[in-house]
Parts: sequence; structure tokens; C-alpha cells
Amino acid sequence: MPVPVYLMALGIFAMVTSEFLVGGLMPQIAEDLDVTIPQVGYLITAFALAMTIGGPLATMALLKLRPKTALLTLFAVFLAGNALAGLSTSYGVMVVARVITGAASSAFFGVSLSVVAQITKPEMRGRATGVAMQGLMVGTLLGLPISILVGEQWGWRAGFGAVGVIAVIAAIATAVAVPALDHSADTVDFAEEVRVFRSAKLWLALATSMLIIGATFAAFSYFTPILTEVTGFSRSMIPLLLLAYGAATVIGNVVVARLADAHAVRVLVTGLALNLVFLVVFALVVELKTPTVLAMLGVGFVGVTMNPAMISRVQQIANARPLLNTVHSSCITLGVVIGSWVGGLGINAFGLTAPLWVGAVLAVLALATLLPELRQLRSPRPVSVLSAVPAVERERV
Repeated sequence: MPVPVYLMALGIFAMVTSEFLVGGLMPQIAEDLDVTIPQVGYLITAFALAMTIGGPLATMALLKLRPKTALLTLFAVFLAGNALAGLSTSYGVMVVARVITGAASSAFFGVSLSVVAQITKPEMRGRATGVAMQGLMVGTLLGLPISILVGEQWGWRAGFGAVGVIAVIAAIATAVAVPALDHSADTVDFAEEVRVFRSAKLWLALATSMLIIGATFAAFSYFTPILTEVTGFSRSMIPLLLLAYGAATVIGNVVVARLADAHAVRVLVTGLALNLVFLVVFALVVELKTPTVLAMLGVGFVGVTMNPAMISRVQQIANARPLLNTVHSSCITLGVVIGSWVGGLGINAFGLTAPLWVGAVLAVLALATLLPELRQLRSPRPVSVLSAVPAVERERV
């Protein structure tokens, strides 16, 4: 596995830690900025919405740059937004900071996954993507709990400071070790970049990704208040519980990455079905500590861990270029927007267990988007040689 793949994982780790940080420090941020828990939850929504809209725009602005230069530019923007968040004294400034870091994070995902595809062999892409996406899983495993511990000891602002240090280390490593790749081999005419989005099959795949992440984040965004105020865990236990959740995501990501290239759709169906079960059980036993923890770990094992299969499926349908990767990332984070926003509305209307039921409903919708492809898999048809080639490449042939 080329070393830069691991550096992409380190960069993603920094971005993801910043994204999840607010979820773990909700009580402290709400108290200091004098806002409600749902309002702090909307900071997660703001971050994700910025990823959805700002990410593709940032990627298009950077298409003419070499991948390494684009990555370093995005690190600089992210660090500026993260510093603004740590220095915020009002809710409005915090929203602006989250928008800046969200847009930079989305574009970074797109460019970094394109770099991974460019430096690895086609048969290794699924596994390499899984390695890069371990930045997301380890961000949940270590980044979030460590940031929470820092926040508990020295205040929530120190949590953002810790994220800044991680990002600086990742940026320096990228500047030193990532080769100066030629962007011309992976960048085409803008019209050709956009042409792939005419595919209805591609949009259905993007919708699946959005709903998978939405189902998980509807619950995950509110784990801290649910576990403390409903289940009855103390605040000091939350970092340990999130550490266990993160360990489940790391293990699940390894499993999914191994199967992503050859069995993407089947992996997604299985993962979604299991996630639906775990979310329903979580909601039903939320007042019992041991069953709640087991259900939470189940959500970790089959939730965001679907990313390698989601990415492999989209790249097989179309291509592995920066714009499509970023749009896919935007659709994924739109799921975060939907999940955290509707979850917050559910809390206002029905209480803290509502996000778990919202997640279950989104999981059902995600399964529905997979039915057409699942039926095709169960109905073998004669396959031509060209059917194994991505759509855009078939047009060229």
C-alpha cells in the first residue's frame, strides 16, 4: 500500500475529528454559548450542509491545481475555520466557522480519494479506499474521545485546539511525503466531468449513500445526551463509550473494505438490515445500560463502516475523479444534515429517544433504494465484456 494512502487517512482523521467534536461537547458548548442542545446539534447540520454545497464548489475551484497543491490549500482553509471555531464567543460566529471547515473537509475528501485512486492499482482501490477511510473510523475511535477528554479537562475550546494540532501534523506530512502528481491524467473537460451525472443509476446510488449515513447520524449526533439523560451514564463515561463505539467502526470498516469491490450491493443490504435492527433495539432498551451499549456497538459496526462499499459502488458506476468523489461526499453529508436536523426536530416533539426511530426510518428508505439492483443480482442475464467497464469508459470504447 503506497505511503500517501495512509497520509490521506491522517488528513481525513483530522477533518472527521473536527466534524464529530461538537457532538461530544454538546453540554459544554450549549452552556458557554447560552444555547439549547438542539441548537448545538444544528452546528453539526451546518457543518454537513457546508460539505454538501460548499465542497463541490471548492473542488471545482481547485480542479486546475495539482492534487498536492489542492490538498495543502484545503488544509490552510480548514485550519483557519477551526481556529475561528475555537475562538468563537457567539453562536453566529460558531456557525460561520463550521461552514468554513465543512466546505474544506468535503473538498478534501474528494481530492484525497482521487489521489488514492491515482496512486493504486485498480484491483487495490477498494482496499486502499478502506485504508484511507480508516481516518474516519479512527477519528471516531480516538479523535472524538480524546477531544472530549481535553474539553472536559481544559474546556471545549481546547478540543478545537487539539484538532488544529492534528491538522498541522497532517499538513506537514502531506507536504513532505505526497508526490507532486500530475493532475492532467485525472482531470478532463468540465462538460465530461458533469456528463456522468446524467445517469439515473448513479443518482440512485448517491441517494443510498445519503440515507445510510443519515440513518446512523440521526442517532449518533445525539448519543451524548441520550446516554447521559435517558440511559443514566455519567459524563465521565461518555468518552469510554464512544471509544468502544469507535473500535466497532474500525473493525467494521476492515471487514467492509475487504468485500467492497466484489460484493458492494450485498454488503450494503446486509449492513442496512443489521443497522435497522440495532437502531430499533437501541430505542426499545434505551433505559437499560448493558443492552443499550450492545445496540450502540452494533450501530458502530454497520453504520458509517459502509463507506468503502458505497464509494466502490459509485466509482464502478461512473469514475474516481475529484468532482464525483466530492459530490458523493456531499450526498453522504447531506445524510448528516437530514439525520441531525430531523433528529433534533424529533427531540423537540417527542423527546431524546426520537433520533433512534428517525434513524430506523431512514434505514428502511435506504433499503428501498437498493431493491432495483438487488433484483438484478438475483436475475442473471447474459453479460457482455463491456458490462464490466464503468459507464463513462464504455462511451469511449
